[in-house]
Amino acid sequence: TEVAHELGYKDESQLAAVNSHLGPLGIQYSGRVTVRHFARILIEDIGVERIRKSITKDLSALRVAVHYGCHYLKPSDIYGGFDQPEEPTTLEELVSLTGAEVIDYRDKKKCCGGPVLPVDEKVALSLAKEKLDAVHEAGADLLCLVCPFCSVMYDGNQKGIENEFGVNYGLPVLYLTQLLGLAMGLDRKALGLNMNVVKTKDLMKKIPE
Repeated sequence: TEVAHELGYKDESQLAAVNSHLGPLGIQYSGRVTVRHFARILIEDIGVERIRKSITKDLSALRVAVHYGCHYLKPSDIYGGFDQPEEPTTLEELVSLTGAEVIDYRDKKKCCGGPVLPVDEKVALSLAKEKLDAVHEAGADLLCLVCPFCSVMYDGNQKGIENEFGVNYGLPVLYLTQLLGLAMGLDRKALGLNMNVVKTKDLMKKIPE
């Protein structure tokens, strides 16, 4: 998003340089592409009422912790005022449509540690552990997120964190789209839940057939 912003709206010389390389391939970049987060499309284009009408299963037995991640709302000057960067509510609004209870927890806006992973794995895992500790202590049934890098840290690396620090979470980590899909009655395999690292079998027992 930031690259598109820089090329299209701030630096015409950079845009020209990019197109000088694309030209021989018969391609041209206009610099006017708008990159939008899928959650924003759900809220602004589809609308919460249309989503609500598509819900067929009651997930009220679930306690859900949401994780926004660092780049959901920032840099706010580029994202155009979508939600409030310091006190966001859009993910809670979308999760609440499923009937699930959205719970609060400490250090909610902390980074997953992903950006540090290539430099210092132990520090990155320590940061992810702090968030998993907080979510676990709050009694969440699952952690809901919207970023693949955050999923790598909380789902992909959860077992490694457990082994490294001698803790045990067994906390399912679902994308927002997976959670909404479950509430809409979609098949768990179609939602890719079979590819989640932390198994969701026990979680499924809390969802009505």
